[in-house]
Amino acid sequence: MPHVLPHPHLPMRLLALDLDGTLLRTDKNITQHTARALHAAQHAGVCIVLATARPPRSVAAIAQALHINSWQINYNGALIHDPVRHRNIMHLPLPLDLAQHIIQVARRADPQVVVSIEILDKWYTDHFDPTLPTETSKNFMPDCVGPLNAILRTPVTKLMFLAPPDRLDILHQTISQKFSQQVALAVSDRHLLQVLHPQADKAHALERIATHYKIPRAQVMAIGDAPNDLGMLRWAGLGIAMANAWTSVHAAIKNVVPSNDDDGVAHAIHHYILHDTSASAPDTPLPGDRYGFPQPPITKPTK
Repeated sequence: MPHVLPHPHLPMRLLALDLDGTLLRTDKNITQHTARALHAAQHAGVCIVLATARPPRSVAAIAQALHINSWQINYNGALIHDPVRHRNIMHLPLPLDLAQHIIQVARRADPQVVVSIEILDKWYTDHFDPTLPTETSKNFMPDCVGPLNAILRTPVTKLMFLAPPDRLDILHQTISQKFSQQVALAVSDRHLLQVLHPQADKAHALERIATHYKIPRAQVMAIGDAPNDLGMLRWAGLGIAMANAWTSVHAAIKNVVPSNDDDGVAHAIHHYILHDTSASAPDTPLPGDRYGFPQPPITKPTK
């Protein structure tokens, strides 16, 4: 996918933001400094698009707190969701028979691997292991815990395999070798492998959203930190990596801003969107300057 350089005289009109490791600090909040920068960008007419591996329910509190009403990218691009109308704009699920086959191969390769299935905004599993968390599992319990053969009845939005990193690396190789032409694999945590429809990618979803809002690629800016962000960082007119980004991201993206714990998103907004370098992010967070998000109640699984 060829890179398109932003036009020097055209302002950025859309900002796509990864959440974990990018917009959110390590403690999963942001500072008031970053919140004010986001509000300033919106006031300047910039469309803010949240682009994440998370499902809609795990993004809702963040979007509401920051007054972000644009279409959002969920499940690494397998889903585009409209949070205002509570409807799904695009859904790219894995065919049911393929999902079943991948699970069989994974369980043969590693009988102890934790398998989770997400279908639209619901989470199903036959085993919940709190020592192998996802960002969603920190605030939500599975909607159903039970035998996978009873759960698998419809196409799957996302398959997740969780295991310690050394075991997951082996599983990653196994699934990649056997299914590389049939699926997309995404990595955002070292203990989590995500398996999606082959066309599911933040870049494709971002392109569709930019088209919907009639914003050309050259006026799109994207910020991320992990391998699952690389597609949209390369597609955007201006792709930016966080200082805390993975080595593979730094190797591909030359524009770098401070880390997620040092208001890197605020720095990027002031420098590239507002062109106000005097208001760039402080070197250290200000005391008491955290912007917290309301936490959803932990929902218990159904059977």
